[in-house]
Amino acid sequence: MEQDGDFFRRTRRAWLQRALLGGTAMPLLLRDAFAANKRPNRMVEIRGEVLINGRPAKAGAALRSGDSVATAGRSSAMFVAGADAFLLREKSELLTAGGGILTASLRLVTGKLLSVFGRGSRGITTPTGTIGIRGTGVYIEAEAVCTYVCTCYGVVDLQAANAPEARETVSTTHHDAQRCIYGHGEKRIRMIETAPVTNHTDAELTALEALVGRKPPFAGPGTEFKR
Repeated sequence: MEQDGDFFRRTRRAWLQRALLGGTAMPLLLRDAFAANKRPNRMVEIRGEVLINGRPAKAGAALRSGDSVATAGRSSAMFVAGADAFLLREKSELLTAGGGILTASLRLVTGKLLSVFGRGSRGITTPTGTIGIRGTGVYIEAEAVCTYVCTCYGVVDLQAANAPEARETVSTTHHDAQRCIYGHGEKRIRMIETAPVTNHTDAELTALEALVGRKPPFAGPGTEFKR
């Protein structure tokens, strides 16, 4: 007899393939996948070593408010929480918090996170800054010196942790504005600076949006971001 986790992985592969190819079967597959797993706050895919609250995690594992998710080298975790979906890359740690919305408040302690959000406000903190989310696709790399933020689409409010007066609202449609939020200002360096695009793709954003039954706003021929 096929286990729920096996069904979920098989179904997810099918709907991602169809979504990336522009197929029309995604909504039905999405419904069946979530029906098999009952709860929406779950690990979808795990590669390598992934820990939830310090314990080894498997695909299909449930996530609850207050859980931490950490990845080892050459590892990654893809998961869904309500209307939000995430790809946590290697050597990363993410802390969750929230009531009705598991991801209302997140802390990226270290590492790299690609995420897409449904309607409503969310907040992500890092060692050097705060990112206020408003229905956004966003890629973040958190380091001790600075936090890299690409607003892939949507609106974010950026604020430096050590300089409350250093803030900026960014609105983009397709990787139009990248920023670094620094932990400490230096001569000739502002606390929030422009930065180049790096380390994420439109295919990944499309796959994440497919997990929650949506398409990214840039979807369409001739608009692909491939870097």
